[in-house]
Amino acid sequence: MTSALEISNLHAWYGESHILHDVNLTVRSGEVVTLLGRNGAGRTTTLRAIMGLTGAREGSIKIHGVQAIGLATHKIAHLGVGYCPEERGIFSSLSTEENLMLPPRLAGAAPGMTVAEIYAMFPNLEERKHSQGSRLSGGEQQMLAVARILRTGARLLLLDEISEGLAPVIVQGLARMITALKANGYTIVMVEQNFRFAAPLADRFYVMEHGQIVETFAASELSARMPVLTELLGV
Repeated sequence: MTSALEISNLHAWYGESHILHDVNLTVRSGEVVTLLGRNGAGRTTTLRAIMGLTGAREGSIKIHGVQAIGLATHKIAHLGVGYCPEERGIFSSLSTEENLMLPPRLAGAAPGMTVAEIYAMFPNLEERKHSQGSRLSGGEQQMLAVARILRTGARLLLLDEISEGLAPVIVQGLARMITALKANGYTIVMVEQNFRFAAPLADRFYVMEHGQIVETFAASELSARMPVLTELLGV
């Protein structure tokens, strides 16, 4: 299986603050990988570093074999990467459908989902397609934030805390979405605090602490690693 993402010896800074220290991780095409860790461990910074949204970066970030460490953010997106930040970034004055249509399709990327396919996956969004972004619930905003990435043609998805603060029924819907996307060949890197949400979905886990990877294991090892996870995460 080919690698969608290979990170080697990655260091990243915000100003003078050295946040990531020699991070190494690999995500194979079609995998769901979850970054676990306490708040401040460096998980969000890892996603932002992949997209070129931190300060200085050193090391290697290869996306589908292409070295991205020196590329601008828009060039990284055109490698077929979609980033869904924790704050979602919905335009409150635009309707659901206007938000959905806003990002351009990525040149050279795989064909994105059609609006009809997106509405089939997210029926709530079709019902609210004329509603302003500010009138959507938190769960609907989260669905919209992911859906607009799927329209662009991105196949490597970086999802930051998509279940945070949402009702259990919405979280279950997001879990079904992740499962469906994986079945359709998408590669997903998730940052998650909600261990119960992430555990059944991921193929592999990386655990971060103080800007470093301290543990990595496959889903099949999860039961055996629970004592270590309880110590590191308090799950």
